[in-house]
Amino acid sequence: MTAAAIALAIAAGIAGAVQAAVMGELGGRAGVFPALAFSGVVSVVLGLSLLLIVTQSLRGVGDVVREPLWLWTGGALSVLIILAITVASPRIGLVATIGTIIALNLGMAAAIDRFGWFGLDAIAIGWTRVVGLVFLGVGAALTLIKSG
Repeated sequence: MTAAAIALAIAAGIAGAVQAAVMGELGGRAGVFPALAFSGVVSVVLGLSLLLIVTQSLRGVGDVVREPLWLWTGGALSVLIILAITVASPRIGLVATIGTIIALNLGMAAAIDRFGWFGLDAIAIGWTRVVGLVFLGVGAALTLIKSG
């Protein structure tokens, strides 16, 4: 299962860059908020379709609805992420957009790991991870500098 998880993460990494390019273009053609809303509709349709294909029912949706509201923030935060890539990609470029998102995503992930927020087990952050995060931050900052 680890190999499948790694393959899925690789696919998501590639998809994230493509999504940013596509959403930036769609936002430019149709408008940012119509593009954002349409993306949400497509996500709902595909998500429910996958649920039906895998489980043969919609039963799991009722289970999610009964979870604490703070666990619903994943869906709300995806709206922010899609809005950000739709607005930022055509203005600052894909590398700067994705680089900034990834650097801050990893920085926040390190804090979540370290303190065990959101019900996760705390994981120590060693100096090698800190150095890696600093390099990522510097790299993301460099992508924001326009050249030529």
